[in-house]
Amino acid sequence: MEPGLQDSITTISIYVMWGLGVILALSVLGVSTTSLTVVFGALGVGLGFGLQTIFNNFVSGIILLFERPIQVGDAVEIQGIWGTVKKINVRSTVVQTFDNASLIIPNSEFISSQVTNWSFKEPSLRRKVSVGVAYGSDIELVRTTLLEIAHQIKHVLKKPKPDVMFDDHGDSALIFTLRYWTTVDYYYITSTDIRFAIDRMFKERGIEIAFPQRDIHIRSVFKDETPVEDTNT
Repeated sequence: MEPGLQDSITTISIYVMWGLGVILALSVLGVSTTSLTVVFGALGVGLGFGLQTIFNNFVSGIILLFERPIQVGDAVEIQGIWGTVKKINVRSTVVQTFDNASLIIPNSEFISSQVTNWSFKEPSLRRKVSVGVAYGSDIELVRTTLLEIAHQIKHVLKKPKPDVMFDDHGDSALIFTLRYWTTVDYYYITSTDIRFAIDRMFKERGIEIAFPQRDIHIRSVFKDETPVEDTNT
């Protein structure tokens, strides 16, 4: 069984047990149906005034557990923050960032906000690394070198195969993009390793990495000067 599904079943089971426990306890105490109606009526008033946010997060948590748009272990991006889902609680979800910080995010944020789940179907994702080379470079050598780098990097997946795109003739460079697939756990270190390899292998093969340049043309304007005669003589 998947860890995310197992965690959802465990959490839902705990909620059900708590609910049954409360009902059983009230029955043992002899609380009548009328009293329960009064209690729930008062609770409804409380929800309308002060508990609306808490109730919203609780319902959102139930939706997350049943629909499972995110699961424990998923790599998600919400409001520009990347992290791994560690726990889905009653009110909030714990997301651990790649800097090892734990974020406590209200469950309603995952329902009302746009969330990118990088692990929704499978743990692999496509990433890109772009590089600009100087005009006049051997573009076929650039292409083969980038593909060779992709095949050398440990965490670049063999399938789907990496490829190289010739993106643009930039102002100061020919822009190439290496597209490759990797796993969520290694997406950051993989891009770093690729950039290190690009710098090293381009130097070895004489491929110049371009930088912004400007050609300045200076034009001098000469005026005809008429000599002034001395009238004092």
